[in-house]
Amino acid sequence: MGSGVLNQETDISTTRRGGADVEAASSMPTRAPQSYGGTAETTPPFPIGDQPIRDDDAPKRIANSTSPTTRVLAPDLLRGLLMVLMALDHTVVALNSWRHGQGGDGELDGAIVRRWNWSLAYAIRTLTHLCAPGFTFLMGMGVAYFGQSRARLGWTSYQMIRHFAIRAAILTLITVLMGVIFTAGKVWFLNAVMFSLAIDYFLAGLLWLVVNKTEPALQQLVGRWLPEFTEPAATQPLLNESRSVATPTSKATARANTISWHVHNLALLALAAVTIWWNIWLSPNSGHCQAEDVMPVVSTSLPQNTAVQIWFRIVQTERIISVFPPLAWLSFAILGLLYGRLLIARSWSPVATKCTTILAASGFALLFVLTRVFHFGNLSEGCLQTEDQASHPGSNQYLASPQSFFYLVKYPPDVAFFAYTMAGNLFLLALFDVIPFQVTKRFTLLLTYGKSALFFYLAHQVILFSLGAVLQSLFGHELDYEDPISGRNAVGVENVWVYFGLCASVLAILYPLCQWYSRFKQTKAPNSIWRFF
Repeated sequence: MGSGVLNQETDISTTRRGGADVEAASSMPTRAPQSYGGTAETTPPFPIGDQPIRDDDAPKRIANSTSPTTRVLAPDLLRGLLMVLMALDHTVVALNSWRHGQGGDGELDGAIVRRWNWSLAYAIRTLTHLCAPGFTFLMGMGVAYFGQSRARLGWTSYQMIRHFAIRAAILTLITVLMGVIFTAGKVWFLNAVMFSLAIDYFLAGLLWLVVNKTEPALQQLVGRWLPEFTEPAATQPLLNESRSVATPTSKATARANTISWHVHNLALLALAAVTIWWNIWLSPNSGHCQAEDVMPVVSTSLPQNTAVQIWFRIVQTERIISVFPPLAWLSFAILGLLYGRLLIARSWSPVATKCTTILAASGFALLFVLTRVFHFGNLSEGCLQTEDQASHPGSNQYLASPQSFFYLVKYPPDVAFFAYTMAGNLFLLALFDVIPFQVTKRFTLLLTYGKSALFFYLAHQVILFSLGAVLQSLFGHELDYEDPISGRNAVGVENVWVYFGLCASVLAILYPLCQWYSRFKQTKAPNSIWRFF
């Protein structure tokens, strides 16, 4: 299954760069030079306050409402591309064009894989694995911008918690309604991703609030133990909302700021690592497919009841289907929160930002290779039993073929999946970042989808599965595997041209609808629930 996403860019209204305060509240457009993400002077349809505004050259606080607005395009472009990939993935499900997955066994923890999907199906699924992690990462990034901007506007912790809770409740309600509607009442709770996003959004918001309180507290504590020297404000790292722009500060305070900032970033990085590794620790068999001559792997087990399992593991009962356990995906949101903090708080130059993103992507790519070579962080150890492994007995199962190397366990995500998808998303973010603005602004299709992401998700489900049902009734035939909802043999349309034609048609229908909705939500108040979509 693919993914929906919080349309988190609508919550971003201020940012801070290079020691400068730049406010972009909904009533205050700003003007800034080209910077991260291909920003440049733009006019609508890139609305005010919907994306981080960048200013890397000079401190400024502009309140001239006649100034053109600026918008970071890279996150919108990435989000839009992920929407297209998600539509490709969901079209497979809508038509039952082929088995959904890289193999035939659902990409589950500890599931034996005996064959690979055909080449086109395998390639599409491998690309679409980027969707859910990318959406969750961008959501966490948006939480960092939202928290910083609302703190600047004087929001209290209670107001922010209320905001996070309301939006999480809306996504959960949508999950319930979609389950009932799409299964005609057979399933009461169908978590295809929305519930996971709801909980992770709420938890990322709470985590931002905790960091916002503990960072200045640690700064003050460390500052008491450091010698006092005075240095100009221009040499200080930008950390807290209370910092002034041009007043000198003691060297001890500046060092305390830096120490506190780095400590909290390392804590977030460690928390992201723990929250992806616990998918390995909580696996019933540590991701190993047991053979008769292999001793069972000792692992931490969860209570065997749905109320606990649904947070960490895949759950499938008569009335509940949940394939995206929220706490299994929390690491991606935490990493997005960390990345957002890095972009907001440090005076990166555009080149430094690009290089940092590429370096991070390269690090994740290396981590993915290491998981394959050294057999750690995988929930598929000993599970690849295809012809490729049979022709290379005794060798590393992941090195037997390209399909083996890139096979990923998504339900729940393991460390290899985490590394692969974060590398891919960060490389794409860097790619959109380095493309000149005069080029990226012409990617109107991706920008339109990216700015109305949650609306796209809901609308495409209705349109795609409705058209898919019609095509199945006209051209479908019975397949040799079961439908996961009905339990009967699936009915599908196994024609690649029908597959691509349906996907292209749905994307074409959604383009003007998303354009209309983007204009519609700009007529609403900044905190209107309509902007959430």
